[in-house]
Parts: sequence; C-alpha cells; structure tokens
Amino acid sequence: MAFELNGKTYETDEEGYLANLSQWDTDAAVYMANENHWQVINFLREYYDEYQIAPAVRVLTKAIGKKLGKDKGNSKYLYELFPYGPAKQACKYAGLPKPTGCV
Repeated sequence: MAFELNGKTYETDEEGYLANLSQWDTDAAVYMANENHWQVINFLREYYDEYQIAPAVRVLTKAIGKKLGKDKGNSKYLYELFPYGPAKQACKYAGLPKPTGCV
C-alpha cells in the first residue's frame, strides 16, 4: 500500500504505517493528522529519538501528563484526538512503528 504527495510515494503496511521510517516528513504527517495532533506527534518523535521505542498507551498518557499537563495527559483527551487508540494511531501519524503491545 502507499499514498502519494507532491510527487513522492510513501510506502505503507496494510494498516497505514510507513514501511520505511526514514520517509517520514511533515508532508506525510499533515496528510495523516490535523493540527490538534501536533503536540502529541512531536512528543512521540522526541520520545522515540530518546528511547528507540514507541510507548504503550499507559506510558504515553503518563508522559504526556508530565510534559503537557493533566488536561492533555489523560485517556479521554487522547482518545478524542486518536479514537482508534492513542498510542497506535498517534504513532502511525508520527511515522513510528506500531507500539509494543498493540494488536
């Protein structure tokens, strides 16, 4: 599977995750996300750069709360942004691999 933007083809797996993580760029993210997602996307990319792993939803929720505040570090807020699962869908938009423990 794939999608094309600005003459560039982005290969994805059957669930829409980038097949090649180095292909991620803001064009791909904008295609998959809207501006309300950006704080979480940027947080996830920083987290991945530091730990080389995508966080599970519990870790994500707790870490977002520490960095961005309780109003954003809770399941209700994150599920409103990412109804298909905050860790799984947010990682997809951020161009990261599927988090550990996601089915």
